Amino acid sequence: MTTLSRRSFIFMALALAACKRGAADILLTGQTMGTTYTIVGVNAPGMKEAELSAAVQATLTDVDIKMSNWNSRSEVSRLNALAAGDTATLSSDMATLMHTAQDVFLASDGQFDITLGPLIDLWGFGATRPPGTIPPEAAIADAQKLVGLTDTLAFDGTTFTKHVSGAGMYLSAIGKGFGVDQVAETLAAHGITDYMVEIGGDIMTSGHNAEGTPWQIAIETPDALQRSILKVVGVSDVGMATSGDYRNYFEHDGVRYSHILDANTGRPVTHSTASVTVLAKNAMLADAWATALLALGTERAIQIAEARGIAAFFIDRNISSGSTEFVSVASTQFDVLQLG
Repeated sequence: MTTLSRRSFIFMALALAACKRGAADILLTGQTMGTTYTIVGVNAPGMKEAELSAAVQATLTDVDIKMSNWNSRSEVSRLNALAAGDTATLSSDMATLMHTAQDVFLASDGQFDITLGPLIDLWGFGATRPPGTIPPEAAIADAQKLVGLTDTLAFDGTTFTKHVSGAGMYLSAIGKGFGVDQVAETLAAHGITDYMVEIGGDIMTSGHNAEGTPWQIAIETPDALQRSILKVVGVSDVGMATSGDYRNYFEHDGVRYSHILDANTGRPVTHSTASVTVLAKNAMLADAWATALLALGTERAIQIAEARGIAAFFIDRNISSGSTEFVSVASTQFDVLQLG
């Protein structure tokens, strides 16, 4: 779940029809949170693109100063630096994000865990060491002592308490989704109702595209060797995120180790699920649940998705074919939310 490569990179081929921009269309692109963003707005007559760009940049800066693990002055960095027993007051945005993270943690058998940072770093999928070696059992056990959302941290309303020194929050699996939602609110505040916001593969859509139809977003085939589109979905007024295991992994003695970690074992998952796409009421939820369901694997994840009404699309490696083919299955709600 690292920032730069945890995502199945979603093709925007049909959504980014900005090459046909009309006078009332807007296209903004740039870099934020260690990745890129794209904003497409249509039917916005009279909108000054420079003014909107400045507002978007202000929103992204605000999210970064709160949620970025790579900003030593950010709110999350300050919280992570606290010692055991220390308390702090959360900003309203951080409180919203953390309570959402806890809800998904509890609903996903503990697999969505924003405290997995020590294990992510240990396996070489963070910023501290490169991947390629298997950590010693003792090191995995030591890292696990710093992991566990409800064991190491506590938050009640806006009051945050650190229980275990060295524990902290790693927000890459939910922070970009939160950022997408904040930008979407900025667009809405400027009177734009037809838009698509994308940050690092996390998406929020509203209204229709330039052709007057739902936004057409493509899901990538989870193949590390080549890029192709497996499925195109039409979406409007929903958040969308895809999480995959095929861009960030290493092989050791013929065994493939994914960057998707099992929170219970402290080791990479061993199931055959390669990619999960989630549609939700906002990008933050889609972001978190895409990661959670991928960590769980399709067999357990589809049970949770059906029980909770989560719109999810799963792509698994067909092991019987030597992992060269894929099979897919969608939850009931995913089919309901797809538009023409």
